[in-house]
Formats: sequence, structure tokens, C-alpha cells
Amino acid sequence: MVWWQAMVLGLVQGFTEFLPVSSSGHLILVREIMGLNNGVNGQFNLIFDVMAHIGTLVAVVLVLYKPILELLKKPYKHLAMLVVACIPAVLVGFLCKDYIEDYFSTAKYICFFFLFTAVIMLVSEIVAKRNKSPKPLGWGSAVAMGVMQGVGVFPGVSRSGSTIFGGTVAGADSKEIATFSFLMSVPIILGSLLLSVIDVAQAGAIARIDWFSVFVGAASAFASGYFAVRVMLKLIAKANYKWFSLYLLIVSILTFSFYFI
Repeated sequence: MVWWQAMVLGLVQGFTEFLPVSSSGHLILVREIMGLNNGVNGQFNLIFDVMAHIGTLVAVVLVLYKPILELLKKPYKHLAMLVVACIPAVLVGFLCKDYIEDYFSTAKYICFFFLFTAVIMLVSEIVAKRNKSPKPLGWGSAVAMGVMQGVGVFPGVSRSGSTIFGGTVAGADSKEIATFSFLMSVPIILGSLLLSVIDVAQAGAIARIDWFSVFVGAASAFASGYFAVRVMLKLIAKANYKWFSLYLLIVSILTFSFYFI
């Protein structure tokens, strides 16, 4: 892998981590196009995933540092809601990690998960715009968003899109859904980072790594992630999701055509 490929992957990671289009699905597709989904690049991919997660984590913390600090104030209700909301994704990730990697880590079946995300984003916009009396974010909304974040563990299913869908169907206010959805990403990114670090340690993947390319990828993931969070906070508040739905539908059709026709 050369530096410009790392930059492209970093941009893809940062943008798609927070846009409702699935970062994991897009990384699989882009790596497939670049010919990087192979054993030769396996060690680099592990290191890159670690650094890209760090870049996106720094981006979301910088944007949401005030809400993050609010979580630490009494009576800690929103912190407790955040912990509960993250449990489903942790359980799915822990129990199904190997299964997901074995069966869904290639681009062949990504089209179906892209289509699923396209549908729930379109439904989210319809429901949000019909809801004339949104409720403050509460335990019901948090649990619904948590369950859907568990679904978002599968490659091609957007984590942010799933949580938006869960909160919207539960009738919560769009602005509160936006903030809570991205707060939910912090522990999930931390968890993914930890798992990636463990994989790197077990694989002994530190040697012979092009660190310049790695840091280029991390920097581009940070920059695009920071931009994506800013944009999505505004778009979620307005419930404008149909263009993401249309985009995912097109990508799903193209991917299906390539692999099955």
C-alpha cells in the first residue's frame, strides 16, 4: 500500500464512520477495488484500522466535548442511558465477531446490507417528518437506539443510520437523536480500537509497516470524520436522509450486479 491509497482509505473511513452509509461496507469495497483485501496487506490493514479509529475518535471528541463533559455531571442519567444503549452492540460484537468476519468480511454480500440501510434511512425520514410532537430522549429511545446499534455491527449496515432509525421510530427529538447517536459512537470506536490493538499484538504486525502511509491515513480519517460529524449533526436535526438512501440503493444495485449477474 502506498500513501495515496492510505489517504483514500482514511477519507473513506472518516466520512462513512459518521454518515449513514456504513464505514465497514465502504472500506471492504474500496479495499477490494484497490486489491488490498488479501494476506499480503493483512498486517497493514490491522495497523491502519487502529490508527483510523484513533483519528475518528479524536474527531468526534473534539466536536462533542461539551456533551461528553455533561455526561459526567450528576445525576448521571444520560451516562447510564449511554452505557445501556451500548450493551447490544458489545454483545453482538463479542459473540459474533468471528462469525461476521468469516462470512461477511468480503464484498459479495455487502449489497444486501447496503439495501437494508437504504430502506431504514428512507423510513426514518418519513417517520421523522410525520412526527409533529417529538418526545425528549428517554430510556425507551436509548434502548431502541442501542438495539439498532447492535444491528449496525454487520458490515454494510450503518451504525449511525441504525441508531438514527431506532431513535426516530421511538419518537424522539431529532436534535437529541443526533447528539446521542454520536455519543454512542465513542465507546463503540474505543471498543473497536481495543479489538484492533489485540489483533495487531497477536499477529505481530508492527514490523515492516510503512508508518508514513499509516499516519497519512489517520490524519485524513480525522479530517473527514470531523467534517462528517459537523454535517450530520445538522442533517439529522432536519431529518434529511433520502439522498443517503438513494446513494445506498445505487451502490447496492451496482455491487449486486458485479457479484451476482
